[in-house]
Amino acid sequence: MKMIFVTQQLDAAHPTLGAAEGMVRALAARVDELVVFASSTAGDLPSNVRARSYAAPAQALRGARFELELARELARGRPAALLAHMSPIYALLAAPLLRPLGVPVLLWFTQQRGGANLGRAARVVDAILTVDSRSVPLASPKVRAIGHGIETGLFTCAERPQREGLRLLSLGRYSEVKGHDVAIRALPALRGSELTVCGEEATPNDAHVRARLDALVRELGLGERVHLLDAVPRGEVPRLFADADVVVNATHGASADKVVLEALAACVPVVAASPVFDGLLPPELRFVDGDPAGLASAVRAAAGLSTAERQILRARVEAEHSVDHWADSVLAAVRR
Repeated sequence: MKMIFVTQQLDAAHPTLGAAEGMVRALAARVDELVVFASSTAGDLPSNVRARSYAAPAQALRGARFELELARELARGRPAALLAHMSPIYALLAAPLLRPLGVPVLLWFTQQRGGANLGRAARVVDAILTVDSRSVPLASPKVRAIGHGIETGLFTCAERPQREGLRLLSLGRYSEVKGHDVAIRALPALRGSELTVCGEEATPNDAHVRARLDALVRELGLGERVHLLDAVPRGEVPRLFADADVVVNATHGASADKVVLEALAACVPVVAASPVFDGLLPPELRFVDGDPAGLASAVRAAAGLSTAERQILRARVEAEHSVDHWADSVLAAVRR
């Protein structure tokens, strides 16, 4: 059985796309051959994984290069399916070549904004796989919720040290949608607590958002309690969790941020606003989107979770959102 996996970059250290590497390994363990299409790859891959690059200096050229490389791969043999990771455009480009051959085209997508390409892709793909039906901004019978693909083995549980005040952690791009400002505004109500934000500046607007957050910190007189840091390589995330008492996720809308599940896998309690987590997080760990007071109240409840309660949440993540569960679900979708 041969499958094709398409992603933008394959690099375990990438702060945003690093999780794709674990997905590749999980799929590779279940098929005879996995062909990864990416603009670039880094690190060692399993022996049954081949990489094809579609790198080019411009978007249109990348699309043309992708179609050329896909045609060359099809000449080597028909795949069982193609899975496009987070990029509807590659499902769109692949469909004209694969549909005549009866090859299923699948899309993995978990963003709140899909753009026109998502709607177009929905018409040509066989299924849109996602965490929760609400984590795709599209109503379609092709949407199938299969849980996230978390490498739970990367995260271990450790007892939190006794100290005054709480260490809060918020991970995610310096984008408006991430709601870092809500976490900052909640901090005055959490006496003695500190907040660390680690985020990527992926666009010029992200730099503007970070500057506004810095101004908000100064306005509220929180300069010694809020730390606005750069993104860290994905391999450093477990270290951040080990030093945190509570992870804060104030992302607006129906977000399925994987950091929520990764933190729970490390037995770190999480507070979140997204309705996607209403079946996982107890009510006291959730708050109304954009509400600093509600966030502060949820943080106090999270800090009081017992070790047993934290381990129960980890077990839920292992059962419903592990990368192995994800890969099994992808292959089940292929068979359907």
